[in-house]
Amino acid sequence: MEREYHIPVLLNESVDGLNVDKGGDYVDVTFGGGGHSREILSRLRDGCLYAFDQDEDAAANVIDDPRFVFTRHNFKYLRNFLRYYGVEKVDGILADLGVSSHDFDEADRGFSFRFDADLDMRMNRNSGLSAAEVVNTYPEEQLRMIFQEYGEINNAGRVARQLVSYRQGKSVRTIADFKDALAGCVPKAKESKYLAQVFQALRIETNNELEVLREFLEQSAELLKPGGRLVVITYHSLEDRLVKNFMKTGNCEGIQEKDFFGNVVSPFELITRKVIVPDQEEIERNPRARSAKLRIAEKK
Repeated sequence: MEREYHIPVLLNESVDGLNVDKGGDYVDVTFGGGGHSREILSRLRDGCLYAFDQDEDAAANVIDDPRFVFTRHNFKYLRNFLRYYGVEKVDGILADLGVSSHDFDEADRGFSFRFDADLDMRMNRNSGLSAAEVVNTYPEEQLRMIFQEYGEINNAGRVARQLVSYRQGKSVRTIADFKDALAGCVPKAKESKYLAQVFQALRIETNNELEVLREFLEQSAELLKPGGRLVVITYHSLEDRLVKNFMKTGNCEGIQEKDFFGNVVSPFELITRKVIVPDQEEIERNPRARSAKLRIAEKK
């Protein structure tokens, strides 16, 4: 069943990166189809795995194992829930920041331009603004910033202008409305890639993904034991930059603090000096893995 829901990316590389202690406590903050969690559990004996996912659909994949604890909440609440469970420190934390294949393939979630459905895109459909509300209420300049920064498209200003103009006559409620509003902005030779970037940008904003990532990274430094591992798989240059900066310097801005002798002070030691990416065999088996980047750091 898990395989139909989502194929875990860089499975062995990421779980190997955790350096699992059979009696340790671990966290998978992006449970999804449970692929990474099952692999972690296979390497535990009497430890415990705490998994998080705010997506209601992920709850159907919960693993029946006394060593497994599932929490259906956003991982920005990681510290609060671990304290609730009586856990102060853990031996490793894994985050796969990609959207589950299941969510892309479920038309009514509104993540994919391949279908027509409500323009929703919320990981948790019970909270926050939907993508449609973002498109219909944000001012032009804010929309331009979203598509330029998060989607990295060259004509973000034109996209923002057209959306504002379109919604004056008709609300953007569905994926079809959204694509109609973009008419003329989409380069015909690169339509799929362009739309993927536009939808990605809107999804990042709708779920406040970068701010949530910042909060998670800051908590991870506090929650890991000395020698504990932080393992993160990213799919977007902005995510990867935040993770890279944090692992190198202990802050998301990448500001280096130095001791009296000029040595960089960081709570982490890099395990991967060079980013790990999927090999060609994995990309052929799972094309959605092609933009994945894996970084691993150890708490000092």
